[in-house]
Amino acid sequence: MKSASAPLAVRAGQPNWLTEALAAIEAGKAVRKELPDGGRLHIDRALPFLCVHVSDVGHAPVAREITQANASYLLAPDSPTAELIVSAVGALLERRFGAFMVLEMGELASDELLTDKEPFLPPFTIEVTAEKTGPIRAAARAFIAAIEAIQVKFRTPRVEVHNWPGDGRTAAGALDIPFPSMRVRFAPVYRQQESGNIYPELRERLVAAIFDAGLHAFSAFATSTGSLTAPTHRALGRKAFVDAVVRTDRCIDEVASTFDFLLAVTPINAEAAWSEFASSGFDRTPRFLYRPLTLQVEAAKRKLFSISFEHLEDPVLYQLYREKQQELDLQLSILSARETTKFIEFGRALYGPVEAELLRVAETILGVSDSGAKKSRHSASAIRPPADCHFVERRAREMIAEYQRRCSDFEARVEVRDDLPSGLLVSGRRLLISRSTLMPIDRVEAILSHEIGVHLLTYFNGSAQGLRLFRSGLAGYEGMQEGLAVFAEYLSGGMTSERLRLIAARVIACAAMLDGASLPDTYRLLARERGLPEADAFNVVLRVYRGGGLVKDAIYLRGLLQLLHHLAEGGALEPFWMGKIAASHFRVMQELSARGLIGAPAVRPMFIDHPQTPARLERARSGMSPLDLLDS
Repeated sequence: MKSASAPLAVRAGQPNWLTEALAAIEAGKAVRKELPDGGRLHIDRALPFLCVHVSDVGHAPVAREITQANASYLLAPDSPTAELIVSAVGALLERRFGAFMVLEMGELASDELLTDKEPFLPPFTIEVTAEKTGPIRAAARAFIAAIEAIQVKFRTPRVEVHNWPGDGRTAAGALDIPFPSMRVRFAPVYRQQESGNIYPELRERLVAAIFDAGLHAFSAFATSTGSLTAPTHRALGRKAFVDAVVRTDRCIDEVASTFDFLLAVTPINAEAAWSEFASSGFDRTPRFLYRPLTLQVEAAKRKLFSISFEHLEDPVLYQLYREKQQELDLQLSILSARETTKFIEFGRALYGPVEAELLRVAETILGVSDSGAKKSRHSASAIRPPADCHFVERRAREMIAEYQRRCSDFEARVEVRDDLPSGLLVSGRRLLISRSTLMPIDRVEAILSHEIGVHLLTYFNGSAQGLRLFRSGLAGYEGMQEGLAVFAEYLSGGMTSERLRLIAARVIACAAMLDGASLPDTYRLLARERGLPEADAFNVVLRVYRGGGLVKDAIYLRGLLQLLHHLAEGGALEPFWMGKIAASHFRVMQELSARGLIGAPAVRPMFIDHPQTPARLERARSGMSPLDLLDS
């Protein structure tokens, strides 16, 4: 990359705002300038390219949307305005990088049906025009290859390649600019031809696909000219949020913060329910009591769907917030159906069914680990006094204090409560400990690594990313989050046969519940046929049948299997500490990190420092099953 060697020149007739914008770019500052006659110049950072769209507001809306998804773009009301700005900005950036290209984005006038009588939807046209040779041809080839690699769902793109005419680009209606340029025009397949009605899903796919192809083109040009090096083409995306992203993030978080999903579906009378169930000879389903809902579901949904995603200018963030909106909608639907027959089906929609392979793994764990569990119950640790809620609380406060020493923003709270079943629960920045908690003392470190070292840590690391979405969790994050938390128990040296059996038993219970088994039937299946202690069996069925039947508890084993597969494939753990993300978001997090939109974790888990962690991680990367966690 070359540095500017000449002072910034002011051209005659150049408006003051443009002079100021050029000075800002040269000083390494971002520029976002609304043009006097409409349009916008946006320079996230200096790059050897500019994406340009020329039209009035309201015309070619998708080409406009694709253009403004880029880190460096110009929306211009007319060609003379565009030529003035591109010439000035391009001259500056060409001096800095040694090369500069323009990608002009637009739409064709109509979506012509390319064939008359086909049994399938016909292809649609994308025209690509560029010079025959040079680095811009490499950019065009990369764009075309990316378009042709699209996984088609609706319409297949048919690319038409054109060369600029011999008498110059302006003869073909292109901008009169002294830089290599490429023009893309695509058919408006996102709308119906006659009515003009929009196909929303097709529009989203079109924006994402052409935007990605544009990044491929920019990357190929930069590589061909040696003007810039990027780890991936996606790293050429934005490095800063626009204000609309922050507003959307706050609005989504306001809705998410109006309810605590797990507390709302967790019974407050676990001990009384156990007594009632035992007194019936384990034959009658006990009555579960719940906290009153503190929100009106309909009002929360109205607020949720009033949030606008139109001005985010980033297809990746747009998709993340749309997914979160849909997940919150499902959670609210589940709460509205609490203690009704619809509750199970809404839960199945959110967490998925129990897959046959997942059930098989759970059955294998319960079968193979049974003898180990019996030995463990008679071991020396089993006869030591158990840790009660006060012991767990003290150790939790010590661990949190150490995390806060490493990261001053790690301001977690610990609460001992009477309204929870035995065990621990994280809600936001709070660690909730049931007063009835009793556990083997050598399990305390592992369970705190689970709750504090994963759930609280990713909350605070997510908070440090600047967007609250990463602390409340991307859609579907819970499966991988629980898989990580269970794996943390292994890395900290606290995985036991009883614990692994409990996780497997939750899958068995979820499958039974979905198949129509009653709570007493499932309890007997676990306690009498599978050999779980009575208290553990009841804890499982309480969790699975709460609210009317919640399949959430199958995600612990599913998430663990996903994580073990990820590690065996060579995947890293580091991106998962950045915030609460799903397995499907791993590449998204890598991209956002490469773009500089998110940073490294503010604090790493303490169990990573365990002396046995390197060896245990190496074993996991060589391939492990859940049962292998018991061999270390």
